[in-house]
Amino acid sequence: MITGIAHVNLLVPRGTLSQATSFYGQTLGFTPVPVPVLQKETLAWFDITPHGQQVHVAFGENELKSSRHPCFRVESPEALLELRRRVWEHYQRKDGASPREADEPGAEDSGAQGVEYPKRFFARDYAGNRLEFSL
Repeated sequence: MITGIAHVNLLVPRGTLSQATSFYGQTLGFTPVPVPVLQKETLAWFDITPHGQQVHVAFGENELKSSRHPCFRVESPEALLELRRRVWEHYQRKDGASPREADEPGAEDSGAQGVEYPKRFFARDYAGNRLEFSL
């Protein structure tokens, strides 16, 4: 019956939608899409695939070290490495939209270890949301 995920909702502090657009739109390459008119200043939506899967960003508080996370599938090992480099570079810039944590390219990922896990890496966005990226 279930055919996929329509969207995942992530929380960010009030007044930080521009940081969400910088990180999710520019660093991760998600496509910003319009939100309902009456919620324009309280939400940000991003398409992650051409098939309508989305990330929604709304105001709220996070447990800053929570292990809860969405996992985004990446198309190839080369694309995974390129994305990891872009996230790491944004982490090193230390601007208001920079991830709080990011796995350094070439280093072991910060997730649980084992041969069962695919190639992957983790980051924690500026608001504390843990994110996984894998093949």
